[in-house]
Amino acid sequence: MRLLQTALAVLAIPVMAALVIAGGHAVKGHESVIAVDQIDPAAISDPGTDTPAQEPATSAIPAPAAPQPPVHSRAIDPEVVAPPALSDNELERVEPRAPLSDLALAGPPKPPKTKMPGDWNGTKLFQPVATAAGLIEAKGFAVAVSGVDVVKEDETCSDEGKSWACGARARTAFRAFLRGRAVACTVPPEGGRDSISAECHIGNQDIGQWLVENGWARAALGGPYVEAQNKARTARKGIFGPAPKLDGLPWLPAASGPAPVAPDSILPEEGGALTPPADQPAPAQ
Repeated sequence: MRLLQTALAVLAIPVMAALVIAGGHAVKGHESVIAVDQIDPAAISDPGTDTPAQEPATSAIPAPAAPQPPVHSRAIDPEVVAPPALSDNELERVEPRAPLSDLALAGPPKPPKTKMPGDWNGTKLFQPVATAAGLIEAKGFAVAVSGVDVVKEDETCSDEGKSWACGARARTAFRAFLRGRAVACTVPPEGGRDSISAECHIGNQDIGQWLVENGWARAALGGPYVEAQNKARTARKGIFGPAPKLDGLPWLPAASGPAPVAPDSILPEEGGALTPPADQPAPAQ
């Protein structure tokens, strides 16, 4: 009986080796690689002996360690998820605090402050139009330059018994001085639309000073431009000077005769023949 068991054990060795090789080829066909420990025939224990079989080489590989839970930066008590409840007896009602500013109050709006800041240099009036020497209209404002007496556009001046339109000439000179440049006047940015007397300037040029010293406006009594007016009167500038000479302007041609009167109709009278004008040839027959 022992001889038969020994023979079966010897015959089982090549069979098991063939099965292992066939299984390895099948696994390679699926593009997978499996490491198979070779079986040492000497390691198989004899059924008739008490020698224990050796363990395979894969048993020495340690098992993967279990994942460790993440470590938090601070300790959290899982038992406390909300502040403790308080009874009504422990609560106390207090008055609300005062508002931090008046902006939080729902009161009527206050009127805007009319005081301008210290560095305010006037309101810019773009594309000004001179309606007279000393009057400016722009941006809905009508501003009279302060410190001067405005020369009306229809005013006339006399020079050696001859009168000339000094008001229209002063307005033309003032328009040429402005030339569409921006004028800064000391008027409120959102002021009224009535005529306002204010100081005006273009850059560093005082407009009132320019008008008076060039003779295109008169200085107001007690104003800052009285001395400039005296100099302009002495130098006979502007309205204080002579009438402009028109010698270089072409004269209008005199009419040679009365203008021809157009006929009421070019059609002939009833029963008459249509005759062409004398300066036109007769129609061809």
